[in-house]
Amino acid sequence: MIPQENITGLILAGGRGSRMGGVDKGLQSHQGLPMALHALMRLSPQVGAVLVNANRNLGAYESFGAPVWPDTLADYAGPLAGFLTGLEHCETPYLVTVPCDSPLFPLDFVQRLAQALEAEDADIAMVGTRDPADPTAALQAQPVFCLMKTELIESLVRFTQSGQRKIDKWTAQHRCVLVAFDDAPAFANANTLAELQQLQNEKN
Repeated sequence: MIPQENITGLILAGGRGSRMGGVDKGLQSHQGLPMALHALMRLSPQVGAVLVNANRNLGAYESFGAPVWPDTLADYAGPLAGFLTGLEHCETPYLVTVPCDSPLFPLDFVQRLAQALEAEDADIAMVGTRDPADPTAALQAQPVFCLMKTELIESLVRFTQSGQRKIDKWTAQHRCVLVAFDDAPAFANANTLAELQQLQNEKN
């Protein structure tokens, strides 16, 4: 089993928040606290260290008590830019990522990803969910919830330097395992103000 202290957690809070009117999603309130802080408090007990990837309001994120690093790629280059930033500053053999706008993910999800990654001798383990209305549906990958070996940094540097930005195209280059989670709503994220309002009614 991969020791918890060998895993660094990364909160992805570097987006533009375009679908929420350009606001900083990670700083929007959920039950009285910023969503990114919920994510950090949920992730911290599951890992050895935590980092935050943010591109604005850095002081607000630094007040959470974790190191904050902006993208090394320009122009809000998406989740892969966050992955790359995390890999560059990670000091452990493994990095696990979560988005800042998903405050309800399971308290054992890192452990389950780590077990699957080791059991399958994979490079990347990512969450897979099904539509709650159709339990027979194929697993849908949730690539921003993923555990990866930090040795993948060289591959990601090459990929992003070639101008590519799509997560699934990069992960397809590596040995991946999809880990089934039955509770799809636990991985819900708030991309819009309506989705943020819906989150307020969910249980932690």
